[in-house]
Amino acid sequence: MTDVRPAAGDHERAASAERTAPTAHTTNTASTPSTTLHTLFHSEQGGHEQVVLCQDRETGLKAVIAVHSTALGPALGGTRFHAYATEADPEEAALRDALNLARGMSYKNALAGLDHGGGKAVIIGDPEQLKSEALLESYGRFVASLGGRYVTACDVGTYVQDMDVVARTCRWTTGRSPENGGAGDSSVLTAFGVFQGMRASARHLWGEPTLRGRRVGVAGVGKVGRHLVEHLLADGAEVVITDVRAEAVERIRAAHPEVTAVADTDTLIRTEGLDVYAPCALGGALNDETVPVLTAKVVCGAANNQLAHPGVEKDLAGRGILYAPDYVVNSGGVIQVADELHGFDFARAKEKAAKIHDTTLSIFERAAADGVPPAVAADRIAEQRMAEARRTRRPGA
Repeated sequence: MTDVRPAAGDHERAASAERTAPTAHTTNTASTPSTTLHTLFHSEQGGHEQVVLCQDRETGLKAVIAVHSTALGPALGGTRFHAYATEADPEEAALRDALNLARGMSYKNALAGLDHGGGKAVIIGDPEQLKSEALLESYGRFVASLGGRYVTACDVGTYVQDMDVVARTCRWTTGRSPENGGAGDSSVLTAFGVFQGMRASARHLWGEPTLRGRRVGVAGVGKVGRHLVEHLLADGAEVVITDVRAEAVERIRAAHPEVTAVADTDTLIRTEGLDVYAPCALGGALNDETVPVLTAKVVCGAANNQLAHPGVEKDLAGRGILYAPDYVVNSGGVIQVADELHGFDFARAKEKAAKIHDTTLSIFERAAADGVPPAVAADRIAEQRMAEARRTRRPGA
């Protein structure tokens, strides 16, 4: 049963540093956007088992925790810290983002072969201004109040050191530093997995699993994108980059002067001779405006939720552009943090992440056999695994 609930409020102000997880209260549905409720209860994009609204006014914490599915095991997914400042209603945008991201994690974890369902959390606000140890500890208490149904990790705006702080109040935290028993930065294997997806795309389209001699455009060279650039250069690719942060571009150019930088993503996707486009920033990169002007023959990147709306995958296929489903190729990071839960072994995690190559190839083959776009084929494979898990799960488990 879907549970939409706020978890705590002003009564926490007087609690001590050793306070326990706050008590949840019944939500006032009149204050919950009807469009969101419709998504939860009626849309194919909904079906979430549980949604928790979190607030601690003392620390400034406002957060959403969304658990989409626990069919395969405890929900696993990162915590995004983002302001949504350009949105007319930041809270509604954050809630919508959490729902979409949690659903994506169910599919990602299923295709990664993990015994985890999908969940995601969003902390609303500018991390540069709002983030504090007290806020992260408070957030950890909310995650802990779910009793292990949701395991959290890093995402946009949160880092390894942040997970170390969250772990003080929540044992269901992964993506911690090696000094604190964790696996460290999950962006390392995220980038490795995306590179494996690119190799599979190259093999499917051009017959060889290499990017040597290919021009690859990377939009976003932050935590994941910079590692991806390293893999591409080592493989002999020509790399073109862009990022909204000038310092990120300058860091790459200082280390690799052979890399070309362009002004923005709009310029990048129109670059002549581009073979592969790798969106590695926020979602929605593939939409009604960008798809018609893409010059690349392959799209394979680290960003989540790259397809802005249903139907974009058909538009890509209609233009003859091979799309490697984002939640398949960017699953290296979740493979890494899932391994941490069992005592992290980097070699073991990397070996599993290397299988993203074969998984991506199998999706292309299924797509060809079914006569559907790769994104549809990937969904079908993931849904089949989740459905089988639900059928075989013991009653009450």
